[in-house]
Amino acid sequence: MTNIILFKLKIKFLKNSSFYAIFDEFFSKLQNYKYAMEATRIFDLPKRQLEKFPDLSMFVSKQNGEWKPMKTTTFLEHVDAISKGLIACGVQPGEKVGLISENRVEWNMIDYAIQQIGAVVVAIYPNISDSDYEYIFSDSAIKLCFTSNLDLYTRINQLKTKLPSLEQLYSIDEFGNTESWNVLIEKGKTIQQEEIDKRAANVKHEDLAFLIYTSGTTGNPKGVMLSHKNIIADVIACEYSTPLDPYDRALTFLPACHAYERTIQYLYVYMGISIYFAQSMEKIGDNLKEIKPHMITAVPRVIEKVYEKIMQTGAQLSGFKKSIFDWAVKVGDEFVLEDDQRSASYNLKLTIARKLVLHKWYEGLGGELKAIVTGSAAIQQRIVRVFLAAEIPIYEGYGLTEASPVIAVNCFRRGKKIGTVGPPLKGVEVKLADDGEILVKGDIVMMGYHNLPEKTAEEIRDGWLYTGDIGEWVDNKFLKIVDRKKEMYKTSGGKYIVPQQIEMKMVESPFIEQLMVVGEGEKFPGAFVVPSYTNLKKWSQSNALEIVNLPHDEFQKSDVVKKKLEEEINQLNNHFGHWEQIKKIAIIPNEMTVEGGELTPTLKFKRKIILEKYKKQYQEIFG
Repeated sequence: MTNIILFKLKIKFLKNSSFYAIFDEFFSKLQNYKYAMEATRIFDLPKRQLEKFPDLSMFVSKQNGEWKPMKTTTFLEHVDAISKGLIACGVQPGEKVGLISENRVEWNMIDYAIQQIGAVVVAIYPNISDSDYEYIFSDSAIKLCFTSNLDLYTRINQLKTKLPSLEQLYSIDEFGNTESWNVLIEKGKTIQQEEIDKRAANVKHEDLAFLIYTSGTTGNPKGVMLSHKNIIADVIACEYSTPLDPYDRALTFLPACHAYERTIQYLYVYMGISIYFAQSMEKIGDNLKEIKPHMITAVPRVIEKVYEKIMQTGAQLSGFKKSIFDWAVKVGDEFVLEDDQRSASYNLKLTIARKLVLHKWYEGLGGELKAIVTGSAAIQQRIVRVFLAAEIPIYEGYGLTEASPVIAVNCFRRGKKIGTVGPPLKGVEVKLADDGEILVKGDIVMMGYHNLPEKTAEEIRDGWLYTGDIGEWVDNKFLKIVDRKKEMYKTSGGKYIVPQQIEMKMVESPFIEQLMVVGEGEKFPGAFVVPSYTNLKKWSQSNALEIVNLPHDEFQKSDVVKKKLEEEINQLNNHFGHWEQIKKIAIIPNEMTVEGGELTPTLKFKRKIILEKYKKQYQEIFG
């Protein structure tokens, strides 16, 4: 009855925008309060989903060419079966259980199964180094671990002598030489449901739910301890900023071990959203057209790749079609969000550009998107402008693992502004220290670092999490990230250099794949540059035939390519003060990758490692 009255009131005052905004916030609080009372542990979420959305296809995966849904009831049956197996294998409350897998429905089954018996999930990136595996297993004392496939099972099995705590290893996929998780599930058939219920009842809101080891750009990974309370608080805060309706569809492809994707999937479960698993990064384009998702989450590099593919398609056009394409992109590049800042003539051009070119981009992403949410690193603002001009709803946000992880996000309810990460989430306090460092307070702040009390005390002071990021306020509402505090440096002349701002501007050039600013303590900034081989190859066919047929590395290192890159950088240098401008570059012919050890799993530069690896190139710049 109460819900009906509230709904009628909401409709009645729909035309009164100011009152509606207030009422909408009040209504949301009531819903959140009810949710907070119903679900205090993460593993409560699917049970709540079953009550509120009983007909929902919880997870959907492509099998044998068809999208196969899994209902919540079936999912929970699998979760209970795994929980029984874990109990039968001797897993105790508070013990750490390893999970190394790509994003798939079985990952989620194991995640919830571990949590509901009071154990702690240690989800680990599949592509980290052996030394990182050794450190994580040792630090968390993992006794039992799940892997997804034969390669991962074999790799961990070969490391076993260096992982003294590890006693049991299971593979999700079944192969002749592996111990399948079906063995664990079979053991669990002797365990009664009452034992699960008993264990679950003893798990508290404040208890540790999982350890997430941050990849970090230097040193050993740090184990971030996140409680059920931390994650539930972030889910509630994110819900208000998420433009989805129950039974909408979300496409997921980022690693679930990443705090960002993990919390977002919990959010989907809370909101009653069907979660579709992309087949692979290569098939995302096909999956988008098939699924027509309402929301995806992505890191900037994925979005940049989409943009580059669109631009490459446009570059292959000729004549009038190419002229129209280039004109439409130019119109998009001039886009501003604020209606009152767009002239009537620009709006007319935008309407035409959308009709002729830009709307096709939206259709290519499925045609039903309500949000693409990007985080983890800064995204090129040019891409944001052009995508928004194409009515692709892209929202940039900000967070870190230590904050569960979302802190701020541009959103449909609270406003958005290009060049910022949006306003802080509802219920999350954010302030700037005297030096600009972003400080965060609230239930989303981690319990601390595992086995690192001194580091914890350094990062959390008087309840405030010191993020290590430098920010500034725009319009007293929107948070803008300037750079990592530890990555800022001074030249020998005492001038501050903010690498990230320069790097993001420079990769707007279609001829620059990656660029890392170097030169701490030197007279001027320089840069390591990875050229865009594809775009330069096309450029050379019309402008430098003498290098067209050179082998890849020779092509990348050629004087012609270097000169072209210097021209691009010199143009972009105009956006910066003279002390910030890149004076010299060195070519890195091959892309820096996670597998090569130059990037973290979240695609951030491991600056010290890169500097060590490319000492010769550094000398080319500074002598």
